[in-house]
Amino acid sequence: MANPNIVNVTSIYGNTAYVTPSGTTATTSWTFNGTTALTGLTPAVNTVNRVTSIVVANTTAAAVAATVAIADNATYGSGTPRYLAYQISVPANASLIVTDKTTSFYVTENQSVGVISATGNALTFVATFEAIT
Repeated sequence: MANPNIVNVTSIYGNTAYVTPSGTTATTSWTFNGTTALTGLTPAVNTVNRVTSIVVANTTAAAVAATVAIADNATYGSGTPRYLAYQISVPANASLIVTDKTTSFYVTENQSVGVISATGNALTFVATFEAIT
């Protein structure tokens, strides 16, 4: 089931995932529960993820551009990206809130979230989400 009915929810689990891209191409391997098993925030079967926030932190002394997109395919890169943030400059030693609780969105089994850092190892993307079944 690609998009479960969330009217009759059986569980909602709060989660946090993060990724620090080492290169400058699209990254989707978010670390979750200590492993990098969560690809593109794509939910498990019969689950939908409600992404409640994405924050980007720049840990360097120079501004770095950040991109965040949702794609219409579970494997980011093979789908068409729809940008939430496109090449936004994150100032040195600062953070950017891409989306928060007031602008949350859902990710289904046939979608993924990818991020791009203009400089490798400069930005950390942190996402909070609810896994709804």
